[in-house]
Amino acid sequence: MDRLLGRLTPRTRALLLNGATTWRTRAEPGVALRELVMSDGPAGVRGQSWDERSTSVLLPSATALAATWDEELVRRLGGLLAAEARRKGVHVLLAPTLNLHRSPLGGRHFECFSEDPELTGRIGAAFIRGVQDQGVAATAKHYVGNDSETDRLTVDVRVGERALREVYLAPFEAAVAAGVGLVMAGYNAVNGTTMTAGGLLTDPLKSEWGFDGVVVSDWGAVRDTVATACAALDLAMPGPDGPWGEALARAVADGSVPEAAVDDKARRLLRLAARCGALGEERPPARAPVRTRRARALARRAVAAGAVLLANRDVLPLDADRLGTVAVIGAHAARTRTQGGGSAGVFPQDEVSVLDGVRAALRGRARVVHVPGPRPDGPPPVLDATVCTDPRSGRPGVLLRMLDATGAELYAERRGVGRLLEPRLVPGSHTVEISARLRPRTAGRWTLGVAGFGRMSLSLDGRVLLDGDFPPATDDPAVVHVDPPARYAGADLAVGQDALLVARRELAPGTGRATVVSAAPPAPDGAASLAEAAHAARAADAAIVVVGTTENGESEGRDRTDLALGHTQDALVRAVSAANPRTVAVVNSGGPVEMPWRDAAGAVLLAWFPGQEGGGGLADVLFGRAEPGGRLPTTWPAALADAPVTRTRPSGGRLAYDEGLHIGYRGWLREHRTPAYWFGHGLGYTTWAYEELAVPAVTRAGEDLTARVRVRNTGARAGREVVQVYLSRPAAVVEHPERWLAGYAAVHARPGETVTVPVRVPARALRHWSVAEHAWRTEEGRCRVLAGRSAGDLPLAAEMEVVVRG
Repeated sequence: MDRLLGRLTPRTRALLLNGATTWRTRAEPGVALRELVMSDGPAGVRGQSWDERSTSVLLPSATALAATWDEELVRRLGGLLAAEARRKGVHVLLAPTLNLHRSPLGGRHFECFSEDPELTGRIGAAFIRGVQDQGVAATAKHYVGNDSETDRLTVDVRVGERALREVYLAPFEAAVAAGVGLVMAGYNAVNGTTMTAGGLLTDPLKSEWGFDGVVVSDWGAVRDTVATACAALDLAMPGPDGPWGEALARAVADGSVPEAAVDDKARRLLRLAARCGALGEERPPARAPVRTRRARALARRAVAAGAVLLANRDVLPLDADRLGTVAVIGAHAARTRTQGGGSAGVFPQDEVSVLDGVRAALRGRARVVHVPGPRPDGPPPVLDATVCTDPRSGRPGVLLRMLDATGAELYAERRGVGRLLEPRLVPGSHTVEISARLRPRTAGRWTLGVAGFGRMSLSLDGRVLLDGDFPPATDDPAVVHVDPPARYAGADLAVGQDALLVARRELAPGTGRATVVSAAPPAPDGAASLAEAAHAARAADAAIVVVGTTENGESEGRDRTDLALGHTQDALVRAVSAANPRTVAVVNSGGPVEMPWRDAAGAVLLAWFPGQEGGGGLADVLFGRAEPGGRLPTTWPAALADAPVTRTRPSGGRLAYDEGLHIGYRGWLREHRTPAYWFGHGLGYTTWAYEELAVPAVTRAGEDLTARVRVRNTGARAGREVVQVYLSRPAAVVEHPERWLAGYAAVHARPGETVTVPVRVPARALRHWSVAEHAWRTEEGRCRVLAGRSAGDLPLAAEMEVVVRG
């Protein structure tokens, strides 16, 4: 790389370190350096445009992947995304997210793996290896302490040195050990210093851990030139504007930024380009698209592997051969939420709802009745081809037009949905217009809306419903460019009488391009809908009721304010469960929700955001074709008030991590509280007996050890169990959590079979960070080892002696 650097002037080296566009780096033909193309993840690879015509494979959410506790499967799924990336010409996937589930209110939980640093590190490393096996670079983000969304651009996270090292940095250390290509510096500050200018980028990331890749900023996170350039940040995105670029070149020229610092950054960028095939001779693109039966089968398998059976009162699996009628109930059943909101969103190739999956599984065997029930609380859905047509062509969809300042048309095209985040702009564009001819199937008062910033209007058949100037209240790119707030108006519509809906938004600097139009028919009568749902359940042999979060719940850019699904959905599950004891409640969310009805339902199945094949994979579980393989990657409270750590809102710009080491199940244990479901919990379709735990009598600091756990399948069906091993140091001088996850392994066994599974416990599980010495240390003495099915169900225990010398 030094030879190539020598062919570049200091100014050219500096200019390479700033993005060329939103998603591309600069090319430099003089050294055969091509642009590096980046794309958001982690559930899919969107590519460079937000366009429903450019579809992507959509995998289950990160929480669902962590729930598999299956590193080999996650590695294969990472490989699937790498193939998608190559198909779309993408070199760098901006995933995985390695922040932790510190509070159940975190709005981006669906995009993060777990509350536990060990599980997050292992699953994240598997994802990284899968992506990078095929020459696509993965990006560990958001380094570090970006564990909530409230004021995320400015929040100063105050966290102790030991908790920072042992909890929040640990997954990133695992990512570096896995060879991750990039680390993304977050927007936030830690202990007073913004991450893009923070010393943590040098120590421990580049010095102690030996990270030789590229540190890239989160989009728009670089706010000054000299401080960030003198730190260990390597690449400022997006471009071409921003505090680096020409400003950095001038700072190098006048000596404000050392040439050596820029040389190191440019060297890293060239090294990354070489690894991704963007330096030297061009690598041919992948020939075959990923839209194959094999890819869909893998995505479907992942749904079942991550689905968590929280409770089962001899209801699941349902025997399809003994069912005459199955009632599938709930709005989420027909419109299953497959992904969370924000920059991670993609347009999937297809979406299989729970209703679709059940119908396909029972076709020719049983009758399926669908009742939507009451409408869940939440905003109206985005306008799509099911309720409208393009007024110009008459085909399903909407009409997008670009207008100049006089209102003259510059460009027009038909689009499939009314969500336009990055529409094509032609020279002279002044206004974006989205129009659609509504074809109401329900009469009454409809709710119509338009989202965006700047001057907007909404009219129906020429009558103005909304008109005003709505300036951005934030510069958060996730809000401005992806999820702007909507304004709503009501209008009476009649069946058989089409109506022309027209939304306009002026394009002004700082307001982004996002324009979203939504529409919803009048909500059905709540009591009548509940009665209809209960009647359908009572008349069926089994009922499947699907409830979940809505678009205004789990999303990048904002944290949640509660964990409630709302009175409407809670009442629906209660009514259906009371009508039929063979009721399966399916929960469609990315993170924890309150389930006050969980003891009334016959079974409770957590579907997460299951991706495009969600309905098929869940049907496999419901009818016993596959076992629910998931185990909780985070603790679920019965009520928000029970959770030991909930705060996500800063005070005076600071967010104090006062709980220290004790997040997740560790906090529950310290407070002696019992959640609804412990970290690690999940049932299969067989039962297990934990019979024996064997550990070495003595283990030496710095050496891995193996715990051997004997389990027996006591059920009538073959199954998979995730055997979990925890450590405890009750007599230690140094403070520790009451217990913490140290290792896990999966075991498969036939009915009646006994298996002894070795569980590796890495040496790091016994060490702690000494604040006094700023170094890792291991305390001598007795250590208690526990094994079982979850953090709250550990029937086996053994003791060993930890020695440091000798």
